[in-house]
Amino acid sequence: MADRWLAGLILLTALASCKEAPPVALGLLASDRIELVADVSEPIKEILVAEGQGVSAGQLMVVMDSQRIDAQLLMLQATELRLQSRLKELENGPREEQIAVLRSQIQAATLERDYREVEWQRQVQISERGLGVTEDLDLSRVQLDLALSQLNTLNAQLKELLAGSRPEQIEQARYELQQALAQSAALRIDKERLNLKAPTAGFVDSLPYEIGEQPRKGDILAVLLAGDQPHARVYVPESLRMGVKHGDSVQVRIDGLDEELVGEIRHIASEASFTPYYSLSAGDRGRLSYLAEITLPATPDRLPDGVPLEVRIGAE
Repeated sequence: MADRWLAGLILLTALASCKEAPPVALGLLASDRIELVADVSEPIKEILVAEGQGVSAGQLMVVMDSQRIDAQLLMLQATELRLQSRLKELENGPREEQIAVLRSQIQAATLERDYREVEWQRQVQISERGLGVTEDLDLSRVQLDLALSQLNTLNAQLKELLAGSRPEQIEQARYELQQALAQSAALRIDKERLNLKAPTAGFVDSLPYEIGEQPRKGDILAVLLAGDQPHARVYVPESLRMGVKHGDSVQVRIDGLDEELVGEIRHIASEASFTPYYSLSAGDRGRLSYLAEITLPATPDRLPDGVPLEVRIGAE
């Protein structure tokens, strides 16, 4: 009788051990990684944070040298002042003193022309009498032509001065000034980007460079783990996909943490991918799975990235 009872107990125990475990999805703790890159190649002047340090949004992290951009800004500021003065000059028109100086030059040029004309007439009379030489006559004619040309040039300059600036000249000067202002604004943006700031709250994961080093344009200056807590990144087997939807609460067991956490599914992929290496099992090998991300509650200390975990799907 006792033997039958013992055999029955062993059978019940074996049947109990054959009961299927609740379905789980395997994965890791992960954070959204933000890579902050160098917009320009300049030496690093200051590093104001350390790896593992928490930062708030907008906090200054790395400062790069700005001497080159400062010099370019000074050059553009001088160009802006010159173009502003030029535009003001064109808008105001010529000064009375400029007109007076030009008229005085015209008067002197007129006297010079009259003298050269008299001198040329004298050389013509001398040549007609056969007393002069051809070279003197030619020279006097050249000098008269030069005097006439100088007088015509000064008269044209006075006419242009009295007419004032053309609208096209003023418009062109305005565009040149706008171009210089835009270049200055672009340089100020480049200078601001030399001060590397945290785009969001998080933790500093990596600082690849030291003070004094000069990264190339596009090199990573800092890696930031966004948020106060990582999320669970798991792969849901195809057989469980129909039972998982956005906003579901799930039980999360993390290796090394005694208590389970209650998380909420914030995203699940609509397209399947092959099961990753760390979630393969004899029964699931080769099956498709769906990437899901689960928001975790706050804990006294931030959970470390990369720790394995499992999520019970549909657990009560």
